[in-house]
Amino acid sequence: MSTPPFFINWASVPPRDLVPGVTLRIVSSETIMLSLVELLPEAKVPLHQHPHEQMGIWLEGEGRFTVGEEERIVGPGDSYAIPGNVPHAVIAGPRGGKALDIFHPPREDYLR
Repeated sequence: MSTPPFFINWASVPPRDLVPGVTLRIVSSETIMLSLVELLPEAKVPLHQHPHEQMGIWLEGEGRFTVGEEERIVGPGDSYAIPGNVPHAVIAGPRGGKALDIFHPPREDYLR
């Protein structure tokens, strides 16, 4: 893992596919990871969980977010906090969506 630059040009960070219709751009330090997530219309991030804490802010479009037993429609400016090992999923709305996720510690599976 390398130290990220002081300023990040997201357009220069190569995208990678997470699941069909969902791409990530990842920047990480030793202790924090940022993931810019872009979802095509109706794209689904299936229910999953991981030991990492995850917080984020929804930037564009909307999505139906499920965290544990709670479900909520999120839109620009809405934030979320997901403790480690809590199941969560999201389905993008008809216009798709974009979010910035923050992980602590960094997700090893995203660094491969």
